[in-house]
Amino acid sequence: MSYPQQPGGWSDPSYQGQGQVPSYNPYDPASQQPVSGQPISGQPVSPQSQAPYGGYGYPAYSGVPASPPTNGLAIAALVCSLVGFATCITFPVGAILGHIARRQIRERGEGGDGMALAGIIVGWIGTVLLVGLIAFYIVAIVIAVGASNTTGGGFDDMLRTLTG
Repeated sequence: MSYPQQPGGWSDPSYQGQGQVPSYNPYDPASQQPVSGQPISGQPVSPQSQAPYGGYGYPAYSGVPASPPTNGLAIAALVCSLVGFATCITFPVGAILGHIARRQIRERGEGGDGMALAGIIVGWIGTVLLVGLIAFYIVAIVIAVGASNTTGGGFDDMLRTLTG
């Protein structure tokens, strides 16, 4: 049994042929007539010959607007700031990368402003704490050296004082 073909060249028993049915087979290489809006195999396609919306007849819409790409420096700023807890060296690197990333985000309209801001905050707080810790150690060493020079005995005098 032969069914009428729909436009596009496929058969469907429920299709009631409206208008003129194509008399060619789009899958046959000998047929030189293109399927509506599609080129013959091997020929270039011009933008005017393509069907709108990619050939589906309606625009692609998923209900969620597309988000802009995330700035790579924003990601690097956050990672460097968080890695600073383990290395103590990358805190200032993360803070500086965060400032650069925020400027790029404003100029380019990219995403990732929250990551860049988090990198800045964590980076500068970590840097301040690290500088404070280094200053505390330096002061403690200076006091210890100064105390050992004034008493003259050092560790032995301290033990005698503690044991009584």
